Amino acid sequence: GDKRTVSAVRITAPPVIDGVVDDECWQTASSTDSLIQFQPRHGEPSPHRTVIFVGFDDRALYVAFVCYDSDPSRIAAALTKRDSDLGDDDAVGIFLDSLNDGYNATGFVTNPLGTQWDFRITDNGRTMDSEWDGTWEVATARTAEGWSAEFAIPLRTLKYRGGEDRTWGVNFARSYPRSLEVSFWAGPMVDELRVSQYGQLTGLDLQAPVKRIEVIPYAMLQVEEGGHQDTQAGLDARVRVTNALGADVTVSPDFATVEADAEQINLTRFELYLPEKRPFFLEGAEMFQQRVRQFYSRRIGDIPWGAKLSGKLLGWDVSVISARSDPAETAGDTASVGREATYGVVRLKTGILRSSNVGLLAANREWRGENQGSTGMDASLFFTETLGFTGQFLRAHGPRNDGAVAWFVRPAFDNSTSHFHVRYSNFDVGLMDNMNAVGFILDDDRKEFDTNLSHEWWFKDRAVEQIDAGVNYNRYTGQTDVLRAWELEAFLECNLASKFQFAVAREDEYERFEKEFRNEETWVAVGYDTRAGRSVEIAYGFGRSYDSDLRQVNGELALKITDALNVEYEATRLWLDPDPEDESTIIHRVRTSYYFNPDLFCKLFFQSNSVIDKENAQVWLVWRFLPPFGSLQLVYQQDTSIAGTQSQQGHTLFTKLSWVF
Repeated sequence: GDKRTVSAVRITAPPVIDGVVDDECWQTASSTDSLIQFQPRHGEPSPHRTVIFVGFDDRALYVAFVCYDSDPSRIAAALTKRDSDLGDDDAVGIFLDSLNDGYNATGFVTNPLGTQWDFRITDNGRTMDSEWDGTWEVATARTAEGWSAEFAIPLRTLKYRGGEDRTWGVNFARSYPRSLEVSFWAGPMVDELRVSQYGQLTGLDLQAPVKRIEVIPYAMLQVEEGGHQDTQAGLDARVRVTNALGADVTVSPDFATVEADAEQINLTRFELYLPEKRPFFLEGAEMFQQRVRQFYSRRIGDIPWGAKLSGKLLGWDVSVISARSDPAETAGDTASVGREATYGVVRLKTGILRSSNVGLLAANREWRGENQGSTGMDASLFFTETLGFTGQFLRAHGPRNDGAVAWFVRPAFDNSTSHFHVRYSNFDVGLMDNMNAVGFILDDDRKEFDTNLSHEWWFKDRAVEQIDAGVNYNRYTGQTDVLRAWELEAFLECNLASKFQFAVAREDEYERFEKEFRNEETWVAVGYDTRAGRSVEIAYGFGRSYDSDLRQVNGELALKITDALNVEYEATRLWLDPDPEDESTIIHRVRTSYYFNPDLFCKLFFQSNSVIDKENAQVWLVWRFLPPFGSLQLVYQQDTSIAGTQSQQGHTLFTKLSWVF
């Protein structure tokens, strides 16, 4: 049917971004309301009135929300850390398809505390990357009737095409956690992130050029226990080649003050995947989130320099990365340290059939005269809003097993409450030898089949509000058709009106390595969530893992103490009997933050892992005087921040100053 439309109106004087929707410009801006529920009553009008105002000038897009609430004293707002998932808070959000291509978008969300959550969406909602950070302003205010929010999103934060009377895809959202409600302006949505279902923002006059160059220099001083000192300086430069295409250059980037990797228990025989947290690699990272990952940026260690091009060029989404690093230093190969490798990655995607896309990716590492990596293509297709297909084919190159291939095909059905897919994958023998120089796969020598079915049930005016259940089956053989593994998983989760939560899960598994193993595990969990920033959950698991009896207890506690102070605590205790590899462990993890205001805050992160006798602590005091990139940071660290390892690093203090020009 016809898409819902709101016309953009140029405003002559921008609003003061203070959360109070009383500026004169809002009287002349466009307004709209009437949100549609995604959950719990899919397709029905939201019972909570939300009025949205939209305006723009040559600098920014301005959006205001006025959120009416029948009981303002129960408005929930607990999270203050930037990029927290605000789905459990009262929140409002803007989703912009600023290139109007039907499958890429940028999201901006806030809660009544003014917390910023921004992210990029691609593949028509199949991929979301919340590690990306943009420059934008938001402020909120409590009112007698509810709460309100004002956004200013600079045009230089977005990629778009200039010209008169431009149209963008747009959607607006509001979450209301007391009744688990999520509602959208356009809809009813099949999926919360489905870009092709957005409405239209019309009439944008985008003639004025945006700021073309942004330079972010920094200087850092490191002082370690024992008298060791180190100084470092570097810079990042961002050049807007066109309004839709940007280039990034980094020289001697600072990765020292990046948040630590969380310690994890790994009971498999395969490598753990660790998320990227380093700023240089986050711009455009959503482009590389494939099913079979040809590019895994954690393969690249500390870099002396790097360059990147990302955006839209000649109708293609483009991301090109070049960097140098020392693989031997990352791997701890002291005999080979000093011989840097050159990494190159090229990613291209283009839209077809309005909401679908096809892509190409080539990734290579040149080291010691050898090239290793892969080249491939992938597709994300939507035949209807509910019926889709993803597929991928790649060929690895390098000195060992050159020409090994991998591919998969996956038809799927999705609607607002159900998911079903079947997938068949093929990984040639020796594929990892070359591909994992730059990419990430767990295993090769596979012919694999898996299928998944899940469904949500919602109940009105019942003791049970929601039930979510699913089952997944996976089976693979080697290329010689010898059975290597099968796995059957099932789960059931239940949310009660009393705010208690229950979950049960069961996993049965067969694996063949040096011998045959039968693993099985059962989990039972119970929790309580006030839906206002306080929650507790405890889970108990038991079973067999590689000829050992297994017991595991996990506990999580989240406390909102004041609007400015919150604490999270997690604990895991693992017992294995017998324990030949000495894997039984206790892991503790504490996060807490105190916000004097959104850009002046203190954070603490502490974790311990008894099996490797590790105690890692980080404390940040951060003042973002030119948010989010211009800042003064004081960081304390003890022990290494790399997961699964320990070091002799003593008490260390970092002082970092970065500016924005």
